[in-house]
Amino acid sequence: MTRSLIEQWLPAQTIGAESMRERGASSALPPINFLHVWWARRPLTASRAAVLASLLPAWPSETEAAEDPQAAKILAGLKSEFPGGEAEYRDWYLKALGILGDPVAARAEIKEANEAGIKLDGNGYGYPRAFTVSPDDKTIDRIHRLASLRADVGDRITVLDLFAGGGSIPFEAARYGCETIANELNPVATAILQGTVALPAELGPEFAITIREWGTKWADRVASRLQQFFPKQNGESILAYIWAHTVPCPTTGRPTPLAPDFWLARGKAGRDVAVALEVDRAAGTCSLRIVEGPEAKQWGNRSTYKRGAAESIWTGETFSGDYIRRMGQEGRVGQMLLAVSITRPGVAGRQFRAPTSDDLKAVAAAEAELDRRLPGWEIEDLVPNEQIFEGKETKRSVDMGLHRWRDMFTPRQLLTNITALEELRKLIAEARTELSDDHWKALALYLAMALDKSVNFNGMLSSWIAPQTKIRSTFDRHDFAYKWSFAEFDGAHSLLPWAVDQVVDAYAGIAKLAYRPEDMISPERRAQARIVRGSASSLPLPDASVDAIVTDPPYYDNVMYAECSDYFYVWLKRALRDTWPEFCDLVLTDKHGEAVANPTLFKDVAAPARRGRRRPEDGKTAAELADARYEELLTWSFREAHRVLKDDGVLTVMFTHKRVDAWDTLGAALLDAGFSIQASWPVHTEFEHSLHQAKKNAAASTIFLACRKRENNEPAYWTNIRRDVERAAEEAAKRFADLGLTGVDLTIATYGPVLSVLSERWPVYSGDLDADGNPEVLRPDAALDLARERVATLKKRGLLGGRDVEFDRVTDWYLLAWNDFGAAEFPYDEARKLSIATHLELDDLAKQHKVIKQGSGTVTLLTPAQRHTAGGLDPDANSLPTWLDRLHALMLVYDEGQLPAARAWLNRAGLDGDPRFRDLVRAALHAIPRVKVKGEFVRPEARILNSLRATLFEDIPAPVEETPQATQGGLFEIEGTLGFKLPGELGYDEEEEGSEDA
Repeated sequence: MTRSLIEQWLPAQTIGAESMRERGASSALPPINFLHVWWARRPLTASRAAVLASLLPAWPSETEAAEDPQAAKILAGLKSEFPGGEAEYRDWYLKALGILGDPVAARAEIKEANEAGIKLDGNGYGYPRAFTVSPDDKTIDRIHRLASLRADVGDRITVLDLFAGGGSIPFEAARYGCETIANELNPVATAILQGTVALPAELGPEFAITIREWGTKWADRVASRLQQFFPKQNGESILAYIWAHTVPCPTTGRPTPLAPDFWLARGKAGRDVAVALEVDRAAGTCSLRIVEGPEAKQWGNRSTYKRGAAESIWTGETFSGDYIRRMGQEGRVGQMLLAVSITRPGVAGRQFRAPTSDDLKAVAAAEAELDRRLPGWEIEDLVPNEQIFEGKETKRSVDMGLHRWRDMFTPRQLLTNITALEELRKLIAEARTELSDDHWKALALYLAMALDKSVNFNGMLSSWIAPQTKIRSTFDRHDFAYKWSFAEFDGAHSLLPWAVDQVVDAYAGIAKLAYRPEDMISPERRAQARIVRGSASSLPLPDASVDAIVTDPPYYDNVMYAECSDYFYVWLKRALRDTWPEFCDLVLTDKHGEAVANPTLFKDVAAPARRGRRRPEDGKTAAELADARYEELLTWSFREAHRVLKDDGVLTVMFTHKRVDAWDTLGAALLDAGFSIQASWPVHTEFEHSLHQAKKNAAASTIFLACRKRENNEPAYWTNIRRDVERAAEEAAKRFADLGLTGVDLTIATYGPVLSVLSERWPVYSGDLDADGNPEVLRPDAALDLARERVATLKKRGLLGGRDVEFDRVTDWYLLAWNDFGAAEFPYDEARKLSIATHLELDDLAKQHKVIKQGSGTVTLLTPAQRHTAGGLDPDANSLPTWLDRLHALMLVYDEGQLPAARAWLNRAGLDGDPRFRDLVRAALHAIPRVKVKGEFVRPEARILNSLRATLFEDIPAPVEETPQATQGGLFEIEGTLGFKLPGELGYDEEEEGSEDA
């Protein structure tokens, strides 16, 4: 069996650097990201790299060629194509990807220039973004010739993506001339695929003119119906209405707003603007003013809702989140209009004004108009009355009384969105009489996507970004987190013109990449994929019909795609039921058939979850049942992949997840489906500034697993291969550390090589018997836990400058937790896995040592001061049981009493000059993040340690400083933004991948 290129070599650093360039700024993102929200798109550069490396042959050695006739044939063919040898081949591969320079060096130079305040010429890279480079005929023909050296690919290479989602992989495979099949279960994703990998290549760039022409008609007709409900003053243009939810004051019954703050503009906006809410409690009235400058700072940070509790503006009393949720369930949550964001002729920048009586009358009139029209609209089935599935991501909104999808909108927003839907259906019926069949159907699809874009930015879960003075979409995260305050578009004059512009621009960009017209030198070329809607576990494809499968499967429990996509599906199916009925055949999207671990599906049949050791008779929890279902669906899908893949074909799986149980499930599914894992490559693909990444401490690297159909091998017992697993983990950790991987990314980078060892001898038996008395097959997590343990040892050594220093298990756990997660809070299960690797009981860390606080599914590292308050740390004690206690005691004494007290404590404890204690200070300095905001350390531990190093441990070199990853929060904003934007003329902020996700 001859290898593919990805089984031998992949320039992961270079591909990662170019992928980060692709995702590092809104202006750099590919156009497919802006057509419609999808929650997990791979970078196009990484996608094309995986496709080509899965098809191209590895460069055989002279020894391999001497022993294998096929290897000899491949080597001869490669030498004929590349007389300069393997180096020339690898250089050509990068150029074929569109990487025409050195992005690793360029990113380092750009970083250095930015720090020095130097402006580099051009884009800093010296060549265009790789994904913008479309392969020419010469490159495509060469790829086919080279792929034919290794395998019988026929006239056209066939590439399959089992889980096509947002379409990155099939889009790139089609651009390289492959016969591409994009399979997808979700109807929203299937519609997105139709608009991404099918229609643009078929219709070409000029169809953008048709979308704009008919989209403008649509917007004008909606404006004529709605303008009375969005009054304007003195030629102004309205950007947004900014609202706060209200509940009745428990004492007076008057509506009191729930506002985390009152900022309208701040920080990056270049000025400070806020809402002043002035209350006359005696009269029972309140008034609103817009304030700027110093006065804005007095009002902006005021809060009437914070951390689950609210304060009445009428009495000053506080009331709980339980009361707020009860008001939501009783339908007693209202809205208060706080401000209007506008532009005025002759006045630069965005301005703000307080609501007028005309604004409030228009809101009331819109509600009355909605009441008048609803009965007729319901008869026509234009109202999204479907019940919201109470799932993992929707529960928080359902708890607030949002039970139907129509409840996600205020009355005026609902009036706007249904009016737009009604007019769209009329417009498409008209277009049907004037345009060809392919054109009017395509028009319907793209304008339906503009409607989806409208509802994404015009609902009660869209919000206002004060630092950027923009509206943010509903999906700033991968869920339906309730927004206590929100923003509303001007539905008459701004919403549809902006949405249509966004779709037109996205379509034109996609078509430019997917379609090349005929010229004097080259024939016409269309990058088009075949779209299959259905389950990956049952593919309508013949056996052994696919040359390569490249796929990005759902990441365990990261995103509940069906739950999230219902938000769009209820509108999409109403807009497209007469034109694309194949996308509109469900009431809601399929929750049971999608391959994700969703515990909500099993809540009615599961045993209750509880901490501590579980007994078999307790039954399985919902999470355990969800894990089993995810693994079952993934295994069935990979078995189908095994069936349709040719014997010499390659399956390349992209996977990003930091949790061991996610990798355990993936590994088990691949192994049970009959695959062996031949190679593993960590490619840095995730945008560091993504809210999803920052908040969840998610892995920044995507692991590429290159798999082949497993040949017959000799099973083994765990004891026989345990040392091989340890060796594979250690070698991988050292190799990937040299490439710059750290923290959790370094750990997960070892999982592929470890799974590869298992796959060589699968099935591997644990040495025990199962419930039926048969030899028990090992779970992959046994090997993954061992890998984590070995990597933990290497990481600790790295924190200590390459030396081995013995502390104690509690101290080791603490250092590794900071090193791995880079944040004080992280998932409970990850904390438990780390405790296993360090041979600790997690409960002891919480109850005995009080190093952590356990929450609902999370663990939080306590500061020295918090440990002292909790009774877990006493600096005056005669003895301290762990080295961590000694370090924290010194930090606490220094922080409370400064340098003299710290010196005295060190002498009293006998630690002055102690080399092991000095090593511990050094390790903690390097483990705890040194992120600063406005010159101040975010973490108090980093601040104290930095001061200790400067005063008591001056011989310890200062660690490299870090830069913050999250942007400063603003009005009603969950801290941090994704950074995926395509700013429109009016400045509305498109957030793709509620990356997250991304």
